[in-house]
Amino acid sequence: MKQVAPLRYDVIFKKAFSHPALFTAISKDFLGIQLEIDKVENDKAFIPSIGSVATKFDLFAEDKKNRVIVEVQHAHYSDSYERFLYYQCSAMVETIASSNSYHFPMTVITIVFFTGKNSPSPDSGIVVQDFEAKDFVTGRLLDNVYQRQHRIIFVFTKDSDHADTPESCREWMQAIDDSLDEKVDEKEYSNPSIQELFKVIEKEKITPEERARMKDEYNQENAEKQSFKKGKNEGWKNGKKEGKDEGLKEGKEKGLKEGKEKMKEAARNFKALGTLTMEQIASATGLTLKVVKAL
Repeated sequence: MKQVAPLRYDVIFKKAFSHPALFTAISKDFLGIQLEIDKVENDKAFIPSIGSVATKFDLFAEDKKNRVIVEVQHAHYSDSYERFLYYQCSAMVETIASSNSYHFPMTVITIVFFTGKNSPSPDSGIVVQDFEAKDFVTGRLLDNVYQRQHRIIFVFTKDSDHADTPESCREWMQAIDDSLDEKVDEKEYSNPSIQELFKVIEKEKITPEERARMKDEYNQENAEKQSFKKGKNEGWKNGKKEGKDEGLKEGKEKGLKEGKEKMKEAARNFKALGTLTMEQIASATGLTLKVVKAL
């Protein structure tokens, strides 16, 4: 067994996949594209920013020969789908800025790795959001509408055991998930790039600065989870209290209404007997004299 740093942390994820060889290897297995790159940028930001919200990509590589941009993101527990959709659109808009027309000069693909969440799909741990055109009525895909096949791929590494998941993808997903308990059995993996991945994130190769950033991320992640849990519990308690108060209010109103109707019925009976005055009936039933007279 090899001792490794867990890929749940941004600092370790970037340490591993900022290596061009590992970046191109994982991109090829998930996308079927052989990138030609000589560097991977960490924390890539567009200056000036696109739109009013700045974006920062964990890992960013541009293959100028094949005109493909691939971004790899490591998602936190609190991250949402919309955040990465915004990042994808920002990168697409950035390519248009240097174009003479509205034709996209580059294909933009984002791969997002979730190491803490389960897949929203029962069929696979990989979910794809693309920009393909479809017929409104039949749903049939239309060819040659968009030249560039932009897409976002969400990879949920906890769900790597689906039978139909391609083996090349499954092994990467298992390796990433396997690292989370800080121990891996290299003999279980046949992909040489995954063997290299384990060497890069070996515990003894983690620097003091990287360990400090891991601790900071751990504390931030725990704080987010505690905040989420607290908000959920408080929301449940408040909802329960509101429901209880509303139930008591409704019960009280219903009881008063039913009691009043019974007193009216008793007053009618007293009036029918003719032995009591209106004032005496009002006193006995608790009804007003006006109500008694109106019965």
